[in-house]
Amino acid sequence: MDFLSFKSFISIPVLIGFYYMGAVVMPIFLWFVSLWLTNKFQFIDTLQKKSKEMIWHRFTLQQKILFVVLFTMAFLFIELFWRMMFEFLIAYMQIRDALVH
Repeated sequence: MDFLSFKSFISIPVLIGFYYMGAVVMPIFLWFVSLWLTNKFQFIDTLQKKSKEMIWHRFTLQQKILFVVLFTMAFLFIELFWRMMFEFLIAYMQIRDALVH
């Protein structure tokens, strides 16, 4: 009954599950969705090929390396922010549990 009246929280295990879903499953899922959309819709495939032809082929090798490094750093910062956000939420729940009990 405590669970239904929100006197007992299940949030820490659920938060950990959501963390892994967002950090691991979501990027892989989005990669497969983008591949599926590219294969399913011709205009997306054409748009991707034309933009790659117009932009990527005009980059020098140094610009390509810089782009990949910046993209990788941005991805890692997003992953770090995701982790810190969930650490904060878990710490909040632990503080709440310590104050209530």
